[in-house]
Amino acid sequence: MLTDIALDAMGSDKAPEPEIRGAILACRHLPVRIHLIGRQEELRPLLSDALRGERLPIHIVHASERVGMDEKVASAVRTKRDSSMRVGLRMVREKKAAGFFTAGNTGAAMAIAKMVLGALPGVDRPALAAVLPTSSGSPCVLVDVGANVDCKPSNLEQFALMGDIYARCVLKISRPRVGLLSIGEEEGKGNDLTREAFSLLRDLPIQFIGNVEGRDIYNGNAHVVVCDGFVGNVALKTSESLTRLVRDMLKESLTKTVTAQVGALLSRKAFNAFKKRVDPSEYGGAPLLGLRGGCIIGHGSSNDRAIFNGIRVTAEFAQTGVSAQIEREFAARPVAASPEGTEVPLP
Repeated sequence: MLTDIALDAMGSDKAPEPEIRGAILACRHLPVRIHLIGRQEELRPLLSDALRGERLPIHIVHASERVGMDEKVASAVRTKRDSSMRVGLRMVREKKAAGFFTAGNTGAAMAIAKMVLGALPGVDRPALAAVLPTSSGSPCVLVDVGANVDCKPSNLEQFALMGDIYARCVLKISRPRVGLLSIGEEEGKGNDLTREAFSLLRDLPIQFIGNVEGRDIYNGNAHVVVCDGFVGNVALKTSESLTRLVRDMLKESLTKTVTAQVGALLSRKAFNAFKKRVDPSEYGGAPLLGLRGGCIIGHGSSNDRAIFNGIRVTAEFAQTGVSAQIEREFAARPVAASPEGTEVPLP
């Protein structure tokens, strides 16, 4: 049985070519049906050329407007009612698609998703979760990485619960270790936000390991690391930049030092394995946790491989029922909610 995925064909920096190639890759290797959303007159000839007569479950859904990368979020939400983002998210709301993936404007995607899909009961603010590699081999979920710049302790409490559920449902970690990102491991370390959040997380029905530091994101000590969106976004962008630096330096060193043919071959294999392990395009994008439906957001620089993995993650998110599990567990153990958690009227 095929899983229906709505794909924003007008999202990435080089759209729609990476989206079209990524959709073709996904339909060849995954049990999915892709609804390619964008300007029909632009997509149809490009898709036809890329398929070269191959028959795959890819359908074009017309959307007359596109949200630009540099466009102001308020303007995009208010005026572009037929944007590819809004059309795709409406498909999820109407159960015509199991999930939505975009490599477009992150701020606009988050705002439109919250408006169209709405937050789950008990969730004040949906959070953006990034899955990162670690030296231990098990992934780490960093949440939030940019959806909420200013947070209250109760927001971090909810992020911890949602991150724990995501790690269990999608990453198949039976009892995730959850840490609170701070400037020291001791309970009293940090600012007012982390100190107040510490006591809330300690009382949750999760395996809370206390404060963790930046190094714990990548050493495998924690499976889930919780922070506000400002800190999380800085940590994520710094990590991505460092990854590119290490990759480029390693490549340069191998090129200069390896001369023998056999040595070059072995080094190339090792380098390719390393590159795949740390390449952001292999992780497929960050899900918005806490919505009434799946919305995954990828990098604007996504290539066809990143789009493929974004589709894969979107399908996995839908198939594992993360949103339904969050709703069940929040209902079973209500956490502190504020007026900001009220539903937004659907358009």
